[in-house]
Amino acid sequence: MSESATRSSRSEEIRVVADLELQQDRPVVLVEAAPPSHPPGGGTGRDALKRALDVAAAAAGLAAGSPVLIPVVFLVWRHDRHSPFYVAPRVGRNDRDFLMVKLRSMITGADQTGVDSTAAGDTRITPVGHFIRRYKLDEVTQLWNVLRGDMSLVGPRPNVRRETDLYTAEERRLLSVKPGITDFASIVFADEGEILEGEPDPDIAYNQLIRPGKSALGLFYIDNRSMSVDLRLVGLTALAIVNRDRALLGVGNLLKRLGANAQLVRLARRRTPLEPAPPPGALRVVTSRDGDTTV
Repeated sequence: MSESATRSSRSEEIRVVADLELQQDRPVVLVEAAPPSHPPGGGTGRDALKRALDVAAAAAGLAAGSPVLIPVVFLVWRHDRHSPFYVAPRVGRNDRDFLMVKLRSMITGADQTGVDSTAAGDTRITPVGHFIRRYKLDEVTQLWNVLRGDMSLVGPRPNVRRETDLYTAEERRLLSVKPGITDFASIVFADEGEILEGEPDPDIAYNQLIRPGKSALGLFYIDNRSMSVDLRLVGLTALAIVNRDRALLGVGNLLKRLGANAQLVRLARRRTPLEPAPPPGALRVVTSRDGDTTV
């Protein structure tokens, strides 16, 4: 059987199921377990090519972005005379911590508040921070992590340890590959701040509204990843900055072409409101910060 046929058959094993008996007849997105389509570990020709492209693109991106980054770095420092960079631990491949570098968009000590998720109107965001977040400049500095080998250009977004400790057994497969700067979920949930706006507890809202789809899309990427998919996602990420609707349509079309279930394609196109759902591998919706669930 050819590699493309094998990947297609495996992608069919990832199914998004609408369970209408849960959550008072509201649709719940579940992702059933499927064996990874790529063996764990590195050393293959595909991994070597991906790494070479990561290094070349990261170096080029940092060089090309420096005329914009340098003035913004100065403005962040000028605002409060503190380091313009936010360096914090994230969980990477094989459950190992690494230090991720971001251009700081929030006040110093914002990570000490105990709130990991950020709404658009979060008072911790500085004036220049809104500009940084609008154009995703805080992600550009993560190209340094790509150069170091902590991250890849494309892969599931890295999370803090508090979040990965709540992962289900199925979600832990997200830690089998290097985290990335972008992926399907980065485009689909680029409006995370707006989704969480007005929520009484952004962390719980994140676990109910964003985490289920984000993890499902990350798992689908892992089981269908290839160089062509990576290049397509990089292009769609750039498109999302100037035309998000077209980017979402492109993500939906790409998922459909890769054999994703209609429910996952519908989620990616974001034409209907998000509903609370359990994360992949769970049957119940998260109801507290420590991962407690309820039917």
